[in-house]
Amino acid sequence: MSTQLSAGGAEVTVDQENGCRISSLRIDGTELLRQGPAYGAFPMVPWCGRTENGRFRDGGTVHQLPVNHPPHAIHGFGRDAAWRRVRDTGTEAAFTYDLAEPWPYPGRVTQSVELSADALTLTMGVETYGDSFPAQAGWHPWFRRTLDGGPEARLGFAAAWQEERGADHLPTGRRIDPEPGPWDDCFGMPEGVDVTVTWPGALELRVTSRSEWVVVYDEDPEAVCVEPQSGPPNGLNTLPRLVTPVDPLEISTTWTWRRLP
Repeated sequence: MSTQLSAGGAEVTVDQENGCRISSLRIDGTELLRQGPAYGAFPMVPWCGRTENGRFRDGGTVHQLPVNHPPHAIHGFGRDAAWRRVRDTGTEAAFTYDLAEPWPYPGRVTQSVELSADALTLTMGVETYGDSFPAQAGWHPWFRRTLDGGPEARLGFAAAWQEERGADHLPTGRRIDPEPGPWDDCFGMPEGVDVTVTWPGALELRVTSRSEWVVVYDEDPEAVCVEPQSGPPNGLNTLPRLVTPVDPLEISTTWTWRRLP
């Protein structure tokens, strides 16, 4: 089962049965996302990127997550779950997913998808059913490196810093000046994420978010990834953000596009 949204020349497909991922984003008939059941643009929740050795501490308790990308746990459980559609107007839809084992805390995740003729806005919220717990949320889009055989996509952004990446692919805790790609790296943008993906002669797409963290990945020959998220990789351990009964975690991102001559 999937949900279809359309506005102007834009069409979106949400595959709620397969992690509530955006499985297709077409502009004037051109597909922007890498196709396949593991790709599209999926929500990362209740954590983003790698969690070191699948373990995180909450107070005096150490929790062990399944190690799905040895030696770490990666990208959360939401991308593998079936979500439930709770609203669909044709241009906007909302979906929910209940956190459960092996995540150690009960809670609910809500994702809304809103489409206009020149923008897609994704919003995610994480709330608890009981005790407070650390969590993260974000998105992992796989944008096609080329559109219909055209020039390769170009990435444009100005980060305040780059998280130094260790041999284990986790941030070392040291902030460095941004380095040239290729990247599988986390960057800090204190005034909000702002990254442009440009397919010369075809389309420019701008990824923005009020969050200050973004992972940029362009080591794949078929795609480039711009991942706005609420904290850095391994953030359950290094920068925990508590979800409490009165303070849920909320994050949003907007992708705007314009056609190029």
